[in-house]
Amino acid sequence: MAKSLSHYLCQSCGYQTARWMGRCPDCGEWGSLLEERATTERHRGHRNAAPSVPRLATPITAVDIRALHRVSTGLAELDRVLGGGIVPGSFVLLSGDPGIGKSTLLLQASMQIAKEEGLVLYVSGEESLQQTRSRANRLGPLSDRLLLLAETSLQTILDQTDRIRPTILVIDSIQTIASEELESPPGSFSQVREAAVRLMALAKEQGISTIIIGHITKEGAIAGPKAMEHLVDAVVFMEGEGHQIHRLLRVVKNRFGPTPEVGVLEMTAAGLQELANPSAVFLSQRPSGAPGSVVIPTMEGSRPLLVELQALVAVPSAPIPRRVFNGVDSNRGVLLLAVLEKRLGLPLSACDVYVNVVGGVRVGETAADLGVAAAVLSSARNLLLDPGLCVFGEIGLAGEVRAVPMAERRLEEAARLGLSHCLMPRHNLNRTQPDFSSLRVSGLHTLEELTEKLETR
Repeated sequence: MAKSLSHYLCQSCGYQTARWMGRCPDCGEWGSLLEERATTERHRGHRNAAPSVPRLATPITAVDIRALHRVSTGLAELDRVLGGGIVPGSFVLLSGDPGIGKSTLLLQASMQIAKEEGLVLYVSGEESLQQTRSRANRLGPLSDRLLLLAETSLQTILDQTDRIRPTILVIDSIQTIASEELESPPGSFSQVREAAVRLMALAKEQGISTIIIGHITKEGAIAGPKAMEHLVDAVVFMEGEGHQIHRLLRVVKNRFGPTPEVGVLEMTAAGLQELANPSAVFLSQRPSGAPGSVVIPTMEGSRPLLVELQALVAVPSAPIPRRVFNGVDSNRGVLLLAVLEKRLGLPLSACDVYVNVVGGVRVGETAADLGVAAAVLSSARNLLLDPGLCVFGEIGLAGEVRAVPMAERRLEEAARLGLSHCLMPRHNLNRTQPDFSSLRVSGLHTLEELTEKLETR
């Protein structure tokens, strides 16, 4: 008879101890040590089956990669972030805020794959079959090759997958799956780790592409052990504001494609729709003749996007002036305000400053620095900016405008959208030869030159 073992496992970092403690000595979390029991006869990472035939080492020149035919999801934006489609035998993790549309995205993709490619097994641990069917009715025509399974038992899911041998396996979500060999509750550290290892082994051994949905914590990190992110081949985040209709797919890890890459979708009553021209959509409601509004060309992976950045400098409403940044890094924003006050003499320390990227887009690159500076300067001095102006460049602490990568791609997108003038780092201008008859390009070296350009427009 198997010997029962008992230990305490930290649900945040995986630290294991024989006795309970209020605080984990490894990660410092309070109340995260939970008692778990297991048996010595269980085998982690594989099923109780006959021993497999040992594999022999193969020369790299003898490996045939022609069999890696990518499966299209039917959504060009999802295919884009995955590097052209789903690679057979790949293991993909999709994560995002609750209610952002993860289940809708994968159900919609599953319906398209079932119609065009082959069998798809969609496992839902959070919804009943009737609930999943009701949601699928509004996403398009149904196919008999899309099989639904409302199950949380890991052993049952693996048995059904062995029997069906689908092209794609979708797990919604990994936090609801539990192994009967473990006594810990679903969603615990050990259960998520066990399910991820077993599903990864299934994907690699049988060549079944597996996509799992993962919850995120209140801090925005993927819930569960960090090792789960190392097991998967690709990690895709679904981003967007709850009151906005736009959704961004951002890949942060991809063994079979480029990173970071971004796809842009729009949530509609009929599901998620692709945006053929996202730059035009983000600029469609831009106000004309309003100080503090400027267009910035930002790079999301290999794709240039034009977004509107707005700034408002106002009389303080409290003894301590407020600093609010939406869509840009707050620490970077505070740094830029300090540079503007020091180099240009703007009295920003005595004002409330609000900066917002319209449309729920988050800009993480330093190329947005010059756009933030132009918008804040325009609002502080009530300067009306040219509606056809776009700005990009990095700002250093000495007030210099520094070069950024892929300047030509940004200029091409600005010219395609019909903008008339672009302010950019002079160093980029010296290294590129833009040939756009409709776009006038000016190079800047310091913030003082930015002030002259905006005031003498």
